[in-house]
Amino acid sequence: MKYNVYQPSLTGNEKKYVDECLETTWISSKGKFVNEFEKKFADFIGVRHGTGVCNGTVAIHLALTALGIGKGDEVICPTFTYIASANPIVQVGAKVVFCDSLKDTWQMDPKDVEAKITPNTKALMVVHLYGHPCDMDALMKIAQKYNLFVIEDCAEAIGSEYKGKRVGSFGDIACFSFFGNKTITCGEGGMCLTNSNYLYEKLTHLKGQGLAKYREYWHDVIGFNYRMTNIQAAIGLAQLEQAGKFIQAKQNIAQWYQKHLKSLPVEFHKTDKNVFHTYWMCSVLVENEQIREELRDFLKQEGIETRPTFYPIHTMPMYGKKYEKHPVAEDIALRGINLPSYPALTEEDVRYICDRIRDFYEKQA
Repeated sequence: MKYNVYQPSLTGNEKKYVDECLETTWISSKGKFVNEFEKKFADFIGVRHGTGVCNGTVAIHLALTALGIGKGDEVICPTFTYIASANPIVQVGAKVVFCDSLKDTWQMDPKDVEAKITPNTKALMVVHLYGHPCDMDALMKIAQKYNLFVIEDCAEAIGSEYKGKRVGSFGDIACFSFFGNKTITCGEGGMCLTNSNYLYEKLTHLKGQGLAKYREYWHDVIGFNYRMTNIQAAIGLAQLEQAGKFIQAKQNIAQWYQKHLKSLPVEFHKTDKNVFHTYWMCSVLVENEQIREELRDFLKQEGIETRPTFYPIHTMPMYGKKYEKHPVAEDIALRGINLPSYPALTEEDVRYICDRIRDFYEKQA
């Protein structure tokens, strides 16, 4: 492929810091980079505590467990999201209750969230999809009204802001992913953030096999091995040093797409006036599913990789046993395309991609 959907930029201190891990032999979950990355990432988001884990999915599982969510509980989650937002809810024994999306921003619809609340609802899984923040005023108001926990899934929204405040700083626990296609990466890796001293201690305790704090090799709860390695943290720290540069690059790429797609029959992902959208993915809607597949095939032949937007989770076999209808999410999912969105793209690259989209539509005429 000439243009991948995503590729990481590893041009900072990544090699230097990893070499230090190898030279000192601190390669597992002990070592200076873990603590340094946790502290600096928490500071970056504006939260008191951070604890690193091995990936973003286990960050969500750890958060749910720390909050005591389990059998008999319900967690409201958008259906239009990646599967990792929902699976850990089931894995802790709770029930996923899906909500629809807003037509303009594609984020979870607060009105539908409130309509889905029952006496068993214990938490909201707030997913900031594709780098665009959710309506946090509305969602936090609902959470306070019904005394619900708020877990923020910020995997795709590192550095995004709602009314000047970074996502991940609103809820009880925020979960981040540092997979290879995220705004900053560790290859794999994730983190849980919280302002609560109690929750921070619980998250750290659970992720490290439930090891007692003051007695060697004594375990007082059933925990997990969800720890981040020093090598992962070393890469993450080097990436965090460049976060501002990566986010600015994504802003530029989004502006270039909007500029060069202006005359074409595609709808670029809209941005609400109250947010700072970091554009983890630059995404568009086309007329219908058939056009989407034809356009993706055409672009693939031109060396341009794309991917469909997420399929609604309620339509997947393991979640689709009970019929549900979420019309906005279903419509976006059938018509959406993620375009190449990695930091190294230039305006010339974006213009080339947009010109190929133009070629496709000219052939359709």
